Amino acid sequence: MAGQQDGFALGVDLGTSNTVAVLRWPDGRTRPVLVDGHPILPSGVYADADGHLHVGRDAQRLAQADPARYEPNPKRRVDEETVELGGRYRPAELLAATLRAVADAAVAAVGMLPPAVVTHPAAWTPARRQVLHDALELAGWPAAAEHTLAGPIAPGTRLLREPVAAARYFTQVLRRPVPVGGAVAVFDFGGGTLDVAVLRNEGADPWGDSGFQLVATGGIPDLGGLDLDAALLGRLGELVGPAHPREWARLTDPSTTAERRDRQQLWDNVRGAKEMLSRAMVAPVAVPGVEAAVPLSREDFERLAAPLLARAVTETREVTAAAGLRPEQLSGLFLVGGSTRVPLVARLLHAELGIAPTVLEQPEMPVAEGALTDLPLPRRSGRPGAPVQAAPAPPTPTQPESTRPAPAAGGTDAATANAATVPAGATRPNPTSPLGGPDAASAGPHGTLVADGPAPQTAATRYDGTPAPVPPQPTRYDHMPAAHGPVPPHPTGYGVPGPSAPPPGGWQPGVPGTPFSPAPGGVRPGGGRARRGRWIALGAGLVVVAVAASVLLWVFRDRHPALDFHTAELVKTVAAGDTRPDQMFTATLGERAYLVRSLPDGHLDVTAVEAATGKTVWEKRTDAAAQRWAGIRALPDGLLVLGDATGSDTPRVLAVLDEDSGDQRWRTDVGRDDTLYLGPDTIVRLDRTGERLVGLRLSDGRRRWERPNPRTEYGDARTKVVPVGTGAALDGPGDAEGSPLAPWAGKADRLVQVGADRSVRVVDMRSGRILKDRGNVAGLDDPVAARDDRLYVAENERGLRLLAYDLGGLGTPSVLYEAPEQGGRVKDLVTCGERRVCLLETPGSGADDTRVVSATEGEGTRQWPAPRAESLVPVGEHVLAGRDSPDAVTLFAPDGTPVLRDRDGTAVRLDAGNLLIFSEAPSAYEDDRVLAGTAVDGEPVEMGQLKQIRSESCSWNTEMLVCGAEKEFRLYRFSG
Repeated sequence: MAGQQDGFALGVDLGTSNTVAVLRWPDGRTRPVLVDGHPILPSGVYADADGHLHVGRDAQRLAQADPARYEPNPKRRVDEETVELGGRYRPAELLAATLRAVADAAVAAVGMLPPAVVTHPAAWTPARRQVLHDALELAGWPAAAEHTLAGPIAPGTRLLREPVAAARYFTQVLRRPVPVGGAVAVFDFGGGTLDVAVLRNEGADPWGDSGFQLVATGGIPDLGGLDLDAALLGRLGELVGPAHPREWARLTDPSTTAERRDRQQLWDNVRGAKEMLSRAMVAPVAVPGVEAAVPLSREDFERLAAPLLARAVTETREVTAAAGLRPEQLSGLFLVGGSTRVPLVARLLHAELGIAPTVLEQPEMPVAEGALTDLPLPRRSGRPGAPVQAAPAPPTPTQPESTRPAPAAGGTDAATANAATVPAGATRPNPTSPLGGPDAASAGPHGTLVADGPAPQTAATRYDGTPAPVPPQPTRYDHMPAAHGPVPPHPTGYGVPGPSAPPPGGWQPGVPGTPFSPAPGGVRPGGGRARRGRWIALGAGLVVVAVAASVLLWVFRDRHPALDFHTAELVKTVAAGDTRPDQMFTATLGERAYLVRSLPDGHLDVTAVEAATGKTVWEKRTDAAAQRWAGIRALPDGLLVLGDATGSDTPRVLAVLDEDSGDQRWRTDVGRDDTLYLGPDTIVRLDRTGERLVGLRLSDGRRRWERPNPRTEYGDARTKVVPVGTGAALDGPGDAEGSPLAPWAGKADRLVQVGADRSVRVVDMRSGRILKDRGNVAGLDDPVAARDDRLYVAENERGLRLLAYDLGGLGTPSVLYEAPEQGGRVKDLVTCGERRVCLLETPGSGADDTRVVSATEGEGTRQWPAPRAESLVPVGEHVLAGRDSPDAVTLFAPDGTPVLRDRDGTAVRLDAGNLLIFSEAPSAYEDDRVLAGTAVDGEPVEMGQLKQIRSESCSWNTEMLVCGAEKEFRLYRFSG
């Protein structure tokens, strides 16, 4: 390779499902490397009986005969010692087979293996990158080298992080400028995984890494195009299985080579239908053994895909927030990976994040072509060169001065030309902060900087460089990180004393004809006791009346009276170190508040204070450490801290600290996508990888029980879990979605588990015992809510119906509501009182006609308009409707009367009678927030502006608001 490059270069995106390579000629032209005549090489590897490894389409064909010798996704096996394919192979050997095929095709095209750049996921650890080093060596490539800050990169095959390559393509090929200090998000949605990254343009590092620094990464390891295929296959089974049970069973559980071949063909046909539905409204699917093709509709596909893609949207929002940015502050959202061809992906991202994504006609290519920017073209004097791109990559320090690219127009060095200027009025984030700073520069609609003129097109590419038209279709998928508040006092019951028994003696009846004899002193015998008895009886009667009155006053009292809101006053500040912490969290429960900041070594500094005064109770550094933290949760007698996963297979740390001392009681690891449910003395973990529920003892973390998820006959163990709420929990404080911050209140100790087989279980959280179990109640896509002894299901299989089940028996349901027309969809479903449920429905006519349907068992339904509302939050029997883009809330009384109409911002429940209103949605960076408070039957009280707080870190009770700022925590009193 040395001495022969002459400007040739090779970029390789070694993907989980597919591999792509792009060659660049000395004149700047690029074209994909064709392997077996195709620009996209399947990454699968097949080991034949002689130990020879076949790759690509040959491997797929051979796998039909013996699937046990085929690994479709070698990159997923990178952490394993060996992989069994009829023999044992190291993961490096499998990756090397694909790299060898790419090298052979490149040599066939240009007569040599040019200098090359191979990309890898951003979250790959040194151990994983070593596997890639080994694979390159086994494939005969020059030894790999990586960028470091210790010196210039050594000669050899370069390794580059995938999102950096994509970001460079975005700026240098599509000519989408990202200012210095600005950021771009890369959404890489491939066949097997989703990876999301936010990168900030820092200018150039000393060794030519083109200025993009990763400030936040995330992703979902079990979400990709294959999962969309599986969802579509499940729908096909619903259509084919009942009519052709034998044929379908043969395809789903093959036992012969022919049957396995037919199953592979079925998957290929479903994948083809999915791709066709990106262009057409209906796609027929040929099912082996079934005479007629089965039509699948785009409506079917999008209904199935929406909940899967909702996870992707949520992950993108969370990674952006972890970078300290709002979506509109991004300079771009760049979609790469073949699965981004699905139109719903861009639509949902646009609707939820408010920024138009950039997606290309061939989204598989940008990472490989972007990798070529790590080997910039030399400019040669005396001969024409390739057209100079608007933002060429920086030269490496090993290049001679005469071959370095000339400075960009305006005198900006080429190393920073991809982000030449910051628009007037924009501010730059703090470049020293790994998670970004306030107000990243942005301009144009949705914070996207639009380049002048069309993007360049090379002779061998078809990139149009413009975002696909994305009609707005707002659907709420975001989940505001939970803030934490107290459990308000609730009644424990009052005893009613009975009347006193009369004393012995008392009045005696006289004997007829026998006069009473007067007592000495003129006192009639027995008269004193009689008078005393009358007084006792009178007193007892008064006690009864008083008790009865007390009971009536208790029953009819205002349990959540209007709070005495006033201007927020700063009570206390608590220092948070000498430098700005990357992450800050707070949690408030009762009289205790917890102030938590991340430390550079990954541990947390936790300070427990008195919520009312800020007086320190204790301060501890956690034993547990994590690269990033997801959040904290106040418990009745302690604090839960939860780490965040930084890679596709990285577990998250879960630890519980003691309330009195701050010492760590216990810790364990949980999966990236696991969900936790808190009971009075138990944490239930939904283990998605292990496909089970696990009950952990809250006191010491020991396992109490575990129970596998229900499965369909085809082995589908997907599930969702809904806690059974109580009045005490739902009348207490909640997060922005209305979820109780003290879900255990009122002895809430049950969960409802919905299986992929449409079954519903009622599970006791403490013992894991199944209290009730019934089939054919709800699907995974059906909105479900539960409170006390009722389960509510919004069923939409044959028109929207709202059903109510008795949790004690799960017998025949009551129909509370049937939609008058077809085509509507449920946006949200919440319980909003005792035996009362509220449904947010958008009919087929569109979001402007969205309405709230309130159903009370035995009393019928009410309906009222809530145009463009996206979510509901119960506030006692009132209900708060939230709207996005822009953020606004409307509070409705139980009869549908608007009490607070179209108030800008977002609101949280303090208790069942009071709300706290923020002027804007929460954010992870410092910003000003105007605060207001209101009772459900009163007018808002303006409480002033809080300066430069990290509002996403705030927590509250009915008197205090606790928030992080730049280098301190602040405690404000706003009522009482």
